[in-house]
This record gives sequence, structure tokens and C-alpha cells, in this order.
Amino acid sequence: MDAIDRQLVELLRGNARLSYAELARQVGLSAPAVHERVGKLEAAGVLRGYHADVDPDAVGLGVTALIGVVQDSSGDIDDLLHRLGDMPEIESCYFMAGEESFLLKARVGAIAALEQLIVRLNRTPGVSRTRTTIALSTKWEGRPQPTRDPA
Repeated sequence: MDAIDRQLVELLRGNARLSYAELARQVGLSAPAVHERVGKLEAAGVLRGYHADVDPDAVGLGVTALIGVVQDSSGDIDDLLHRLGDMPEIESCYFMAGEESFLLKARVGAIAALEQLIVRLNRTPGVSRTRTTIALSTKWEGRPQPTRDPA
């Protein structure tokens, strides 16, 4: 990735709906050249997708919880990850160092739904126990970090 690629990534992180013409204007290249560069960034896995940033409260998912999962030592990690991936309430899953194997970010509509999710998690083969923290509010999330030159 060169400086222009990093600039394209930053522009798209700020607004993934920018046209190739607008991207080209901002980086000083032609639209076809930008189209080719963006295609290469997608093929290389640098740009993994484009999405809408949706307000969770507006779609009825006003409760956010962070759930630490301690894996059962006899459980298969791939099987557990598959089971966690089948739970639509889980928005993010991070593999952790330390006592907890995974940290999950879950969104649900009400505390009762969170309770049901926690019960399901604790009954999931491969889960020894969980620890849950409820977010009172979200001040910010998903804040993109500037891309850095790997050199």
C-alpha cells in the first residue's frame, strides 16, 4: 500500500459512498485509476466490505453488553466459534489473552432478552462460564484509526 492507497482507504472509511470521480478528485488521479486501485484493495482484503452505520436504538437494540466467555478446557474452539456465530445477538467476537477466551459484544432489545442470551451461552457446549457487563450508554464506537505506513 502506498500513500495514495492509504488516502483512498481513509476517504472510504469516512464515507464509503464516495463516487470514483470524487475519490479521483481528492487524490489527484483519474476515476479509472481509482477504480482499479480500489479493486486491488478489495482483492487484497484491505477493504473487506461496505456497510450502513445504523443507530441500534432506532432498530430496537438499545441494550449493549460485553460478555466475557471462559472456555471449557475440553471444548473444541472451532465448534464453540460456530455456535457463537449462530447467535444473531452477538455483534462482535474477540479472541482474548487471559482467563476469558472470548469477549463478545451483544445487542438486544431488552434486559430480558440479554438474560435469555446469557442462559443460552452458559448452556452452550464449550462454555465454562460467562461474565457480563452492561453498557449504560455509548459515547462512541467504531472510530476509525488513521492508517499507518507499515515501514
